[in-house]
Amino acid sequence: MSTLALKKTTLKVDRFPPFIDHLPIDDGEPLETNRHRIAMNALINTVKALFQRRKYTDYFTGGNMFIFYPEPQTQKKKFRGPDFFVVLNIEGSYSREYWHVPLENYRYPDVIIELMSDSTADQDVGEKKDLYEQVFQTEEYFVFDPQDASSLQGWRLKNNRYQPIKPNKQGWLWSQSLSLWIGTWYGVIDHEPPQEDCVWLRFYDKNQELVLLPEEAERLEKEHERLEKEQERKEKEWALHQAKQERKRKEWAQREASLERQRAEKLAEKLRALGINPDEMD
Repeated sequence: MSTLALKKTTLKVDRFPPFIDHLPIDDGEPLETNRHRIAMNALINTVKALFQRRKYTDYFTGGNMFIFYPEPQTQKKKFRGPDFFVVLNIEGSYSREYWHVPLENYRYPDVIIELMSDSTADQDVGEKKDLYEQVFQTEEYFVFDPQDASSLQGWRLKNNRYQPIKPNKQGWLWSQSLSLWIGTWYGVIDHEPPQEDCVWLRFYDKNQELVLLPEEAERLEKEHERLEKEQERKEKEWALHQAKQERKRKEWAQREASLERQRAEKLAEKLRALGINPDEMD
């Protein structure tokens, strides 16, 4: 996890009161498709689950929720609702219905992902990209169209300007802020699609292992438990089989010993009938 310096600025409480209960929390516009909604939730839930496993709490992640910020020239209150964003190294012990930049010590998102569509692509790589670069100064910005597996693009801030992030051989992009790969994955999430698989934007760790969603991790854990129980059952069955075989071996050895004694006794009787004492024989 990268450690980004916090921007220390005195809150302008005269323009942005410390408690605001009348701000809208969404614009009422639904996401482009059900797949966009699921894709957004998958990104958010993956980060939450991953950070929980890492015991990292000083962050906030959200999606399709408003970020209120002051317009640089006029300080007029404006807002934008990225599909996915993460703010690192902040107080993360409480939930938020929106991200209010002045009330958050003027912290902007460290990572933003926009899920594009035909109707939003131009804005996502144009107006929004300029905003996140020049006003938000968000460290990393990524765009992806859930309907187009080859659409992933990303930029990283360098000298206050976005520079394209070079993909690896799989076409994934490395997020320095999150210490994760961002790449495509084919499968089913939340019963979508109903048949076959489709492409999703997912996170991968530094070893390029898929970062699991909570439900995937739960299924994997249950599968591990099932396999462990199955292995225990097989080991018990094998132990019982071995014990049974050992018992049979001992029974066979006892029968052989008994037969040997019987043969020796009959031979001794025959020798005695011939006047020979078997105990005196060499």
